[in-house]
Amino acid sequence: MPVHQYRDALTRLAPHINRSKKDVYVGTVYGQAGFNWMVHEMERSFNLTNVVTFAVGLIPWICRTIKYGELGANYGTKAVNVAAVTPPEKFDELDRIFFQDITVRWHKKGHFHQACSFLSLTLSVDNQIIHPSRCYGLWKQYGGMWKTEEDIPFFYKDFDDISAEYIQKMDDDYSKVREAVRKAFPDREFKYMLDYLSLERVSHGKSENDNIKDSFRNSAQLALIKTPTVELDGGGFGLNTNCRFFTDDIPYGVLIARWIGQELGVETPFIDEIIEWAGSIRGEKFLKDGKVDLEYCLSGSHTTGIPPAYGIKSVMDILD
Repeated sequence: MPVHQYRDALTRLAPHINRSKKDVYVGTVYGQAGFNWMVHEMERSFNLTNVVTFAVGLIPWICRTIKYGELGANYGTKAVNVAAVTPPEKFDELDRIFFQDITVRWHKKGHFHQACSFLSLTLSVDNQIIHPSRCYGLWKQYGGMWKTEEDIPFFYKDFDDISAEYIQKMDDDYSKVREAVRKAFPDREFKYMLDYLSLERVSHGKSENDNIKDSFRNSAQLALIKTPTVELDGGGFGLNTNCRFFTDDIPYGVLIARWIGQELGVETPFIDEIIEWAGSIRGEKFLKDGKVDLEYCLSGSHTTGIPPAYGIKSVMDILD
């Protein structure tokens, strides 16, 4: 499910939550965009008091469809998985009744570790860092257009130097935000709030992974993933700017880091460049006069996932 659809899904789910049970577990297997903020929004709207919320950091496995509706492929689990849970003391029970069943039971590895905060996932999970940066690289090199389907590079297997450079720039901005968060909340460990390559090493258990481009080009799990494109009316193919790489990873990804950085006094020049580029081709104006434009970002229903969209006005209130 696209991340920008989570809030709508929770609204539809809420009326069916059993209020008589002691605990009802509501979670996601991909923890981008402050899932705890979304669930707390649902709890307030529906007066729910028995929800245990969880979010897994990276998706534990790489899966692909072999035959739609009939056959899929699971390429194996990550060596280490991370999840955030609130209330945090519910982690062990959730690990026993759910987490182990989706990894260790089948693959004999992939134990779950507990993150100290959902923010560790919000500022680390890598789709929001990888996808916009790679798309920007493809736009810069090819103008986001190709004459034939055969000309379209694979999204990961054909990873290039400029895309790797952009991911590094994006992650550098994220790292500045992460460091500011650590200083703002010195009582939290943030053990799993990591930069891209560090998260890759932890997740896959590989200490030798030290090159962004090679981490993609040499990945057997990601090799067959194609660049999202659409056929153009005049012929050829164009980058699909309505795919989740834009609808999720900008308003429910990069923009969140931008707002947190802004509130903590951190400049994020490459994040700004990505937001403004994506906005220019999609007709979106998330930034104004060097700041997140709250009027625009809060103007529609679920337009963005920045903390003020959930009524969180101070950056000091973003942690559970």
